[in-house]
Amino acid sequence: MATTEERGDRRESGKSARSKVPRGTHSAIGNVDRDPVDLLKISSEGRVRRLVPLRYGRMIESPFAFYRGSAIVQAHDLAGTPNSGLHMQICGDCHVANFGGFATPERALVFDVNDFDETSVGP
Repeated sequence: MATTEERGDRRESGKSARSKVPRGTHSAIGNVDRDPVDLLKISSEGRVRRLVPLRYGRMIESPFAFYRGSAIVQAHDLAGTPNSGLHMQICGDCHVANFGGFATPERALVFDVNDFDETSVGP
């Protein structure tokens, strides 16, 4: 459990980041001048080659399935938007089924991501 001082430090760090990048600046759309197919090819590099067609087949089933498998498109779109400087594990496959409740060592209940196959460190 964080001490009062640690919580205060975190609060001040957040306020400092917000002064550099106010909330209103996050309304920017970003760079949407891209070819999603080219981006998907890039994201398929390093994957098990014989499974890539299966992945694409699943993605083509619905817009929801496409967006679940195409985190690189969103990452590209947001890459040039304002950056607070706060980095964390970000999830491209972010939907309710990929979250769960967990107990911390202090026995506090937290709600967090439980599927990390499409995550990366980012702002």
